[in-house]
Amino acid sequence: MRLATFRSNKGLRAGVVVKEEYVIDLEKAAAFYGETLPNEVKALLELGENAIKTTEKVIALVEGNLEQAIHSKLTQPLSETSLFAPVPKPDKIICVGLNYKDHAEESNMEIPQYPMLFSKYSNTVNGPYDNIVLPKVSENIDYEAELAVVIGKTGRYISEENALDYVAGYTVINDVSVRDYQFHSPQFSLGKNFDTHGPMGPWLVTKDEIEDPHNLNIELKIGDQVLQSSNTKELIFPIQRIISYISEGITLDPGDVIATGTPAGVGFGRNPKLYLRDGDEVIVTIEGIGEIKNKAVKEN
Repeated sequence: MRLATFRSNKGLRAGVVVKEEYVIDLEKAAAFYGETLPNEVKALLELGENAIKTTEKVIALVEGNLEQAIHSKLTQPLSETSLFAPVPKPDKIICVGLNYKDHAEESNMEIPQYPMLFSKYSNTVNGPYDNIVLPKVSENIDYEAELAVVIGKTGRYISEENALDYVAGYTVINDVSVRDYQFHSPQFSLGKNFDTHGPMGPWLVTKDEIEDPHNLNIELKIGDQVLQSSNTKELIFPIQRIISYISEGITLDPGDVIATGTPAGVGFGRNPKLYLRDGDEVIVTIEGIGEIKNKAVKEN
């Protein structure tokens, strides 16, 4: 299942993308068939397994009579739909730094003994095809292709053995970073949290559709130039370890996003350095999930 958030004249709404051809309005379609579902992906995850089963039932009903669904405006073409990040306002975005050996090496940093964590805030959340704003205060805006894990149920002190049970699914994130601000101090929070610097999407692929999250090709291009190319099997700390470690101190809740780290090839690790410029089109693709495509646009 591909859970998405799309824009409408009534604001952001929860949907399901089917066959990459059309989007089902979940709340509207559920009501049409006598069921109840929320109009937010986060709220859907909070309702748990029963809501997911209801969603599957509604999808089957729509697909069983697609003409009726189209006529009743329960669906709309994906090509005519403006998608936003699947979870528009996550309570937490927790990122893992230096989680690929080659990225640690290009950063001239030692391999960490524990997951190196930092946070992004909800102001960074951006749509899969929206512009990345290049702030007027810096020329050092970098890219980082990452697999993001979306939490599906509340947990604390989660064991590694059970960690994947707490996962709702996976999405793509670009951890855009303002490098000079990041390295102004040892605490590099500001450089990771400029507005629009967390494009995500294009949807949340539920975990049942991903056979092994530790064997997915990940790639970033600017235009036609491939700058990052790796596979999630190269993660230093696997997803189970990351979730378990975080939950030793932080209660994880539905809709929380964990960005698992980026491979080598980022701009500041190159010689000469390569930073985003006005007009650059940044494409991040992860096998089995999809791609996000964002244009870098200079702030007015």
